[in-house]
Order: sequence, then C-alpha cells, then structure tokens
Amino acid sequence: MNSRATSFDDLDRKIITALMANARTSFAEIGADIGLSATAVKRRVDRLRETGVITGFTATVRPSALGWRTEAYVEVYCEGAAPPRRLAEVVRNHPEITAAMTVTGGADALLHVRARDVDHFEEVLERIRTEPFIRKTISVMVLSHLLPESPEAGATHVAPE
Repeated sequence: MNSRATSFDDLDRKIITALMANARTSFAEIGADIGLSATAVKRRVDRLRETGVITGFTATVRPSALGWRTEAYVEVYCEGAAPPRRLAEVVRNHPEITAAMTVTGGADALLHVRARDVDHFEEVLERIRTEPFIRKTISVMVLSHLLPESPEAGATHVAPE
C-alpha cells in the first residue's frame, strides 16, 4: 500500500460513492452512471485499492441476527499515561469490542462494545476493568440507532459462543 497522500478526481469520488452505497454494484452499472466503461471503472478501483483509498469490501448485517442484542459505548480512564499501543493490545483480546479509539477530553479511550445481553456486557466490562492500568469506566447503553443505515448500526462479526 502506498503511504503518500493520494489524489483522486471527481470520477474517482463518484466510484467511491457508488461502492460505499452498495459494494456489490457492478463496474458496468457504475460506468453507465458516470460515463465510463466497465474496464475503466475496474482500472480506477484497482488503483484506489493499491493506493489504500479503498481498504476493503464488507457486508453490513443486522447485529441481532448474529446474536449481538446489547450495545454500549464505554469510556475508559487510565491510571497515569497508558500508551495507545498498550490499549490496542487490551482491546484486541476482547472480541466484543468492535471499535476502539483514543479520544480527547476526560477519557483516555472510547470503546464500542456489542454483547449477547446485559449479563454478557457486564462480564465483558469486568474483564476490561481487570487491566491494572484502567482506573475506571463509564458506560452508555445504546437504546436505538437514529441513523439505522450507518456503519455503526451494523455488525462486523458473529457473537462469540
């Protein structure tokens, strides 16, 4: 993958927009919409993948269909300075954490957690809290998604047994 900044034009933007709306859209369909041949669209998609603009293609699935019925965001507060690399190691050990990021403000990190139910969420939270450098957590349960078509509303993997 190319690490330098990649420039792309309006046609590239239209291709990316079409793929983000539906990654299964054929190159021929995209080409017909933007005035290019299917081959030209494929070449551009290949270039966008090679340069790291397009990083992958996924399916968005209703989380409850996969066993994820409970969802929360967890603010993590660390004792002292916890390096992002150490936080990343911790969150990789919890398959229920679907996204994690360091943040500004009072918390050191924000975790997006999916669980089978509230009992499972509580067990995940207790596992997270056993890390010696985690001082406290604050959880916010998700009740509903106001933008149900957003990527955050979908699941990326099946709930663990």
